[in-house]
Amino acid sequence: MITVAVPSAEVAEALGDPGPDARVIVWNPADGDLPEGERDGLALVCLAHWTGGRRVFGRLAACPDLRVIQIASAGFEHAAPFVPPGVVLANARGVHDTRVAEMTLLLALASQRWLPRFLDAQRRGMWEPDQGAPSLADSRALIVGYGSIGEAIAVRLRASEVHVEGVARTGRTAPDGTRIHAIADVRDVLSGFDLVIIVTPHTEETDRLVDAGFLAAMKDDALLVNVGRGRVVDTDALLAELESGRLRAALDVTDPEPLPDGHPLFAAPGCIVVPHVAGTERLTDRRYTDLVRRQIEALVRGDAPVNAVMMGAFPA
Repeated sequence: MITVAVPSAEVAEALGDPGPDARVIVWNPADGDLPEGERDGLALVCLAHWTGGRRVFGRLAACPDLRVIQIASAGFEHAAPFVPPGVVLANARGVHDTRVAEMTLLLALASQRWLPRFLDAQRRGMWEPDQGAPSLADSRALIVGYGSIGEAIAVRLRASEVHVEGVARTGRTAPDGTRIHAIADVRDVLSGFDLVIIVTPHTEETDRLVDAGFLAAMKDDALLVNVGRGRVVDTDALLAELESGRLRAALDVTDPEPLPDGHPLFAAPGCIVVPHVAGTERLTDRRYTDLVRRQIEALVRGDAPVNAVMMGAFPA
C-alpha cells in the first residue's frame, strides 16, 4: 500500500478512488509539515501550482519513502535545484497543452484581426469600421519549441488554414508531418513567416534567444507570440521593434514578471499583454487527475514514473 498526497480536498475528491493498493491524503507542504505518523509509506506528493522553494522541498526530504514529486507545470526549472537525492521529479507534460493552444490561437486571431482597436472603439462608444485587417488564414507560422504544446498549437492553426513549421534542437520531420528546423538555423528562416510563436522553456540555451538580431530577422509586420517563458525574449529589443511599428507582439509571459504597473509594454503599439494565464489547468480537471492516476498505477506496478524529468540534482 502506497500513500499519495494531494494539495487539497477538492483535488482528492476529483481524483476519486485510487484503487486497493493506494490511499490518498490531503497535504500541501507549502502550509506546514506532514505529521510524523504519515511520513512512512508516502510515495507520491502532488504539489499545487506555484509551490516550491527550499522550505517546501525540505519538508518533502523528511519523507523517507518518497519516490516521486509531481509538479503541476510542464516547466520544471523552478523545482530542479531543490529535489531531494534519489527522488524523481515528474512534470505535467501534456496536461496544459489544450489551454495553451487555445490562448495562442486567441492571441494570434486577436492581433491579426485588430480586435484591440475595435474593443477600444467600443469602450469609447464609437463605431469605427475598418476592413483592412489581415486574415489568419493563408499565413505562415513558425513554432519555436515544437513539443507536445507546439503540436497542439499546430493542430488549431492548421484548422484555421495556416501553414505551420517548427523549430527544435535538431532538424527533422515530426511524427505529425511538420517540418522542423534546427534551432541553429532559426534566424535563416524567420523572414519566411508571418507569425513566430515561442513555446520554449527558459534554460541557459534559450535565455534571450529572441534578441535584437532574432527580431531583426523577422519579416516586416510579423507577429511574435510568446506563451513560453518571458526571459526567452529580450524585452528592450522587443520594445524597440514595437515602438518603431515594424513588428507586433502578443505576450502571455513577460520579463520582468509580473509586469510592473505602467511598464512600457502595456502601452506599446501593436502589443497585447495578458498576465500569464494561458496554461494553468485546474488541478480538479480531468487532464490533471488522469495524469495522477497514471502516476499512481505506475508506482503500484513498479514501473518507471510518468513524465519523469530528473532525479535529485541529475537528469533522469
